[in-house]
Amino acid sequence: MSRIFGAVRQNGYVVRDIHAAMKHWIEIMGVGPWYYMDRVKTDWFRHRGQDSAVEMSIALANSGDLQIELIQQRNDAPSLYREFLDAGHEGLQHMSYWSHDYQALYDKALGLGYRIGHEGQIGGDKGRFAYFDTEAHPGTVIEISDISGTKGPFFEKVRQAAMNWDGTRPIREVGGAK
Repeated sequence: MSRIFGAVRQNGYVVRDIHAAMKHWIEIMGVGPWYYMDRVKTDWFRHRGQDSAVEMSIALANSGDLQIELIQQRNDAPSLYREFLDAGHEGLQHMSYWSHDYQALYDKALGLGYRIGHEGQIGGDKGRFAYFDTEAHPGTVIEISDISGTKGPFFEKVRQAAMNWDGTRPIREVGGAK
């Protein structure tokens, strides 16, 4: 438990091949099912204060109460994901903390001196997320995510699906993309 942010709810892995990563987690780790979004539509996205047209695919699954997120950036737009890959890394990039009172947590972090690396919004004004520029070594970026909107129930659906997963339908596409 972080005295600042609460419990870690998600480990986020930045990968070069999301399909190979899902296959590894399914076949080697036994984790699934994966909820796969081929091209995530952000309402807006900024990297270091500048608008960025990042394109990414995301897959989500749970192991117990911990959500695993796989992210493959699909273009060269500026982001902390691109910086991580360009530095020669692949794998654990961030840990995420979730909040129903996102703005208070966001303001608290800024008040403590944390700086935004990138931030955005998915699914309306209750879908904000921010990644703080905290990477002292690979895998130490802190993300906070607003779960007071549609993300909260969706994340719970992912968690529930993993509880008694029998290995069938290991990848479940979200949205219309194939």
